[in-house]
Amino acid sequence: MLEQISSYFTVEMVYLWLNIGVIPFWLMLIFLPNSKLGSIFVSSIFPIFILSGAYIFIIYKSYFVGYDFDNNFSLYLGINNLSDLFSNQEFLIVFWIHFLAINLFCGSWMSRDGSRLLISKYLMFFPIAITYFIGPLGILIYWIIRIFYAKKISLYD
Repeated sequence: MLEQISSYFTVEMVYLWLNIGVIPFWLMLIFLPNSKLGSIFVSSIFPIFILSGAYIFIIYKSYFVGYDFDNNFSLYLGINNLSDLFSNQEFLIVFWIHFLAINLFCGSWMSRDGSRLLISKYLMFFPIAITYFIGPLGILIYWIIRIFYAKKISLYD
């Protein structure tokens, strides 16, 4: 049975399930930011637990096909080395899981922080949606909106 599950979840299938799987979390962030359901599923460890499970599964599969994990550290040596690493599907999907987890974490923080500052959920739609697609730009837009609601510029809270 484990062999059937492992053969079903190829890198392409994991990629598909991850992309479909994060959509409900983002929809809850946008449309149900202050609900108990959103707090339980999005603002908790639950989505990170799921994404970490996928991360561990891909690393597990990569280990058994002989993936050279030491080569990952070459990404710091130059842009060409990074480009070479992205040509490997295992590295690419691990990077993608990392990207999804960080963006979802940031979106969750923005939603909670916006609720704390009483920012309208209609106004929060834009930075959260942009964070889903282009993480840093959405966070910048949220920070600009946050300045007006917090009535101060702060480098930390």
